[in-house]
Amino acid sequence: MSIFEDAMFNARTAMDSVGKKAGKVRDISKLRLAQSDIKGELSQKYMILGRISYEEQVNGRDLSKSREELIAIITELRNHLQTIGELIEEAKDNVKCRNCGTYNPKNALFCNKCGEKFERPVSDIESMSPDDVIDFTEDNFEDDDLL
Repeated sequence: MSIFEDAMFNARTAMDSVGKKAGKVRDISKLRLAQSDIKGELSQKYMILGRISYEEQVNGRDLSKSREELIAIITELRNHLQTIGELIEEAKDNVKCRNCGTYNPKNALFCNKCGEKFERPVSDIESMSPDDVIDFTEDNFEDDDLL
């Protein structure tokens, strides 16, 4: 291959990588927009629920059927909101702690919230570059490093 062909190949590879990243950012942005819309809708539903409760207390009206229907809608919206949040975290390549449910960076060894150790498949560990691994054996430290 000539230098020009090498440069073209490297440029195409870089553009493919940038295109994939841009697509990921676009997808996350769409999910965040949907998340924002659901939060606004939830806010409105909570306000209506407050009005229903007020009417029941002040005027003695029985609005239990309306309240139950609204609570079902709110529960469904909250579940949808949680699902979108999980999709966002997965799109960002984060992993969920099985102990506390907190999302952490994909390469984390421990949960940032509870300290749970993440089990990493052997294939993940084998594919790590030397820069990803820190060797803490005594041979790698000088006495000056400890000061």
